[in-house]
Amino acid sequence: MVDMSKQSKAAAAPPASPGMVNWDLAARTAANLAPAGPDLPSSEISAAVDNLRAMAEKSVPHVHEISRLEAARDLRDSEVLVVDRASWAKANTQSFAVMMDPVLRALADKAAETAKAGGKPAPTPGSPAAAFSATVTGAQLGGALAFLSSKVLGQYDPFSALAPTASAASQASGGRLLLVAPNIITVERELKVDPADFRLWVCLHEQTHRVQFAAAPWLRHHMLGEIGKLGSLLVGDSEKLGERLLESAKALGSRRGGEEPEGSRGSLLDLLQNPEQKAALSHLTAVMSLLEGHANVVMDGVDQSIVPTVRTIRQRFNSRGKDRGIIEKFIRSIMGLDAKMRQYSDGAKFVRDTVAVVGMDGFNNVWTQAENLPTEPEIHNARLWIERMGL
Repeated sequence: MVDMSKQSKAAAAPPASPGMVNWDLAARTAANLAPAGPDLPSSEISAAVDNLRAMAEKSVPHVHEISRLEAARDLRDSEVLVVDRASWAKANTQSFAVMMDPVLRALADKAAETAKAGGKPAPTPGSPAAAFSATVTGAQLGGALAFLSSKVLGQYDPFSALAPTASAASQASGGRLLLVAPNIITVERELKVDPADFRLWVCLHEQTHRVQFAAAPWLRHHMLGEIGKLGSLLVGDSEKLGERLLESAKALGSRRGGEEPEGSRGSLLDLLQNPEQKAALSHLTAVMSLLEGHANVVMDGVDQSIVPTVRTIRQRFNSRGKDRGIIEKFIRSIMGLDAKMRQYSDGAKFVRDTVAVVGMDGFNNVWTQAENLPTEPEIHNARLWIERMGL
């Protein structure tokens, strides 16, 4: 698979930073370690890219009809880019840089306060020790993104426009939609499904995310604020981090047969929280469940007149993952990927239960303001949200 990043600036890596993460190294590591994907002739690659772009465009009217969100009527707020695995991994370093900025600033402030309290000079960003730490962190992040690069079919990135390295055109847009061509091709071949139908089905989900942020332009900064809040809480309690990590390791070791402890979200974050941190993570979990569940409901709202083989695609796609190896299962658990799958099902049930009572127009009140976002208990009991909204 050729490097599709040449077709756009989506994969441009952030410049090397003297801070806590070497973002440039993370981008290069991710690109170098990302699997290449299926080996296809250039003509087939070009045809797949063109077809994915066409399916992305074709999906918008269907998203509009199913979601009843006016933002989907003429969706011109962001870029649509078809990329390879390395380009996706590199592009995500930009989003991570934006999302992690408040957390890294809080960490830097914490380190300075600790040094001052101990009568020591504050850590210097450009010191050899800081540069070494940033290098290690950048390499680790790059490795994680490389692993993820072969798992993601598509992604709407609402944060890329906020990156300092983003182009002027990108900064003026709402974000960018990335479709990872080698992964889509690999999965459609594994499932033995119709390529055009499968690609349209995938685009319906990803374009819904694009519409969500277009319908709720406040959502991007709200999520950044909540991520920063959670990060600051974790940083503020960092003295107990080593103790909690040990507890996390013990908990992981006690799991049997891949079963998750009751109430677990499936990652190390499970044991890295006090009540305040739990509340912050609970809110983010609810928002992510809403976004993923709503996208799934829209994607599954199509019938055979739109995607002729949709029933076959659903059945075969939902049965994937049963034959994963033990190493991949462990990595997925550590990184919280299985928790993400639960967000799809929990959020979809909330959307369906809500729409069944108040209709799609009633449900769409959720995009009006941050106060209308569901809480985690409401995600599991739509009636609570309906009553709180007075619907």
